[in-house]
Formats: sequence, C-alpha cells, structure tokens
Amino acid sequence: MPSVRDVVHGPWRAVPVLGVTQIIAWGTIFYSPVLTVPLIAAERGWSLSFTMGGFSLCLLVAGLASPLVGRTIDRLGGHVVMAAGNLIGALGLLALVHAADRVSYLAVWMLLGVGLAASLYDSAFATLGRIFGAAARSPITVLTLAGGFASTVGWPSTHLLMGSIGWRGTYLVYAALLALVCAPLHAFVLPRSCAAAAAPPADGVKAPALLPPHGAAFLLVAAAFAGYAFVPSALSAHLLGVFGRAGIDAATVVLIGALFGPAQVAARLTEFIFGRDLHPLTLARFAVALLVAAFAMLGLFGISVPAAAAFALMFGAANGLITIARGAVPLALFGATGYGALIGRIAGPSLLMQAAAPLALAVVIERMSDPAALAATAAFAVIALACFAAIRRPTT
Repeated sequence: MPSVRDVVHGPWRAVPVLGVTQIIAWGTIFYSPVLTVPLIAAERGWSLSFTMGGFSLCLLVAGLASPLVGRTIDRLGGHVVMAAGNLIGALGLLALVHAADRVSYLAVWMLLGVGLAASLYDSAFATLGRIFGAAARSPITVLTLAGGFASTVGWPSTHLLMGSIGWRGTYLVYAALLALVCAPLHAFVLPRSCAAAAAPPADGVKAPALLPPHGAAFLLVAAAFAGYAFVPSALSAHLLGVFGRAGIDAATVVLIGALFGPAQVAARLTEFIFGRDLHPLTLARFAVALLVAAFAMLGLFGISVPAAAAFALMFGAANGLITIARGAVPLALFGATGYGALIGRIAGPSLLMQAAAPLALAVVIERMSDPAALAATAAFAVIALACFAAIRRPTT
C-alpha cells in the first residue's frame, strides 16, 4: 500500500486526482445524455432516435481517436492530453447549448467524441501506465473503485440540475466543471513523472515473459474486449425496458437497476483485497463467465423479480471486474512499453461496438422479440469468453 507521502507528493497522487476527474467526466459527458437528450429532442422537434444518434456518433469518433490519444499520452503525458480533452469537452458542451440545427448538433457531438476519448478510463489507464509502468495494476484497481460512483453521482446531479436550471443550464455548469476543475487538476496536480525502464534482470534471474503487441494474441485481446463492450452498451439502453415488458412494475425495475452500481464497486473492492495475486487474464475469464452464467440463468428460469435482481448483481460484478481487466490484461501480457498506444488500439474497436450496440439491439427487439435480443447480447458475451479462453499466457 502507498504511504501518505506517496499519495501527497509521490506518483500515487495521480489516483485521487484521476478519481475526482473521472467521476466528473463520466457524469458530464457519458451519463448525462440519457436524461438530457429526450428534452433536447422535444424542444427542437427532432426524433429521439436522431437526437440520441448524436451520442452514438460521439462514441464512434472517440473510437477512431483513441489510438492517437494513447500514443500522445505515451509521448507527452496525461497532464497534457487529459487537460486538453477536458477543455475540448467543455467547449463541446457549450456549443451543444447553442446547436440549433441538425448539422451543427452532429458536429458538436463529433467534437465531444474527441474530448471523451481523452477524458475517460482508457486515457486514465494510459496515464497510470506511463507513471507506474509495470506496477500500474493496483493504481488502476483503486481508480476504478472511485469511478464506480460516477453514475451514482452523475444521474442524480443531472436530474436535480435539470429540475432547477434546465438542460441548458446543466450543460453550462458541466462545461465549467470540466474547464475549471478537471483541466487544472490534470495540468497542474497530476504527476508528470514517467516510470523508468525496467533494469535488465540479474544473472540467473528470468525476466517476465511478454507477448508481442501485435498478431494473434493482440487480435484476441482486442476482440474479447470489443465483444464484451457490446453487452453493457446494449443493456444500459434496453435492459430495464425488457424487464418492464416482462411484467415487473416500474418502481421495482428502477430498484433492480440500482443494484448494478453497488455490485460493480463491491466486486472491485473484493478484487483489490483478495485478488491482487490473480493473473488479470484469469480475472477477465472469470468476469465474462459470470456474465454468461447470468444470461443462462435468465434463459432457464425466465424473467421474474428475483431472477432480474440476481442478473443485475451478476452483471454489475462482471462489469466491475472487466473494467479492471481492461487496464491490467494488456499490461500483464504485453508489458508497459508503449502501453498508452496499446490501450488506445484496444479501446478503438470497443468504443465502435459501444456506438453500434443500442441501435442494433433496438432493431432486434422491434423485428423479433425481447428474448431474441437477450440471446443476441449473450452471444457477444460468449464470443468474448471464447477469445479470452483462447489467449495463451506467455511462458518464461
């Protein structure tokens, strides 16, 4: 565990700094649209699908920008890239308030996609990898503990602000938070240190074996995380509706949905206390296997209140663990050299999958059925598990 001095003056200062900025960035850019977009659509007379399509376009641009963001963090550091991402995000939110026509509305979301790519977990993981090198797993885990509260803080805050100052005022407040809180923290408080290159092993000591960051192993890792990314993106848009159409009343559906966040945090805390010696690849396999088991449970027993609650808990725990694995698996398999670029290359396909998932699942629901939609989503989890299972850890 880090000392107080490390947290205040040393590299571990990065973790509380990024913990604060991650909660703000997720809440302002990522979690707010589900509440603000319906109001924007109603006010401007646009369809809900078109208006929400702006956010999908944001994720698409973020996926395309992620490799460049990762490489730039390797070269310049998170204190430069993430601060710039916050300022771009703040500019985008200001522009969103004034984007009155369709073209400018979509253009603003494209700008926000660049800000998102340089502000959320992947850029934070790349920053920690640059600061801590091969020892970045523990800081990544602690950071995800803080980030797990982003939705818990973000959605209620957005709801309260919208009720008092409207969606425009809400986005003005959020732009100020990004520009006046997050950007200065990244620029002036985030450590600028870079982990020293590992020293050559002493005679008779075997160096940790690593895989090359390309070829079949890399493709399997990228495919696994991309396949998994379909699941939370699709379910966040449709799961509560599926439960409601299965006959669960609205109040109970909301309570079931609220189980997801605490399950995430509990799983991450358990990993931090008991699972730090577990190889990240084993952690990823367990997490996705847990999710596949949750889908199998719904298939066997149907949707009822107990089954839906159990699914939310299992899904939340799996998502909490896979977030840690997303930062730790590439580090363990491919090493710390060029880690930011590696994270960016893995994040790109995942963000593209996140962008496509809600629309794809909506089409399945409309043209087929809710059970077919759950089966299709489960198939992506199975694909992710198969990819993780096919990866072979390097031998020393």
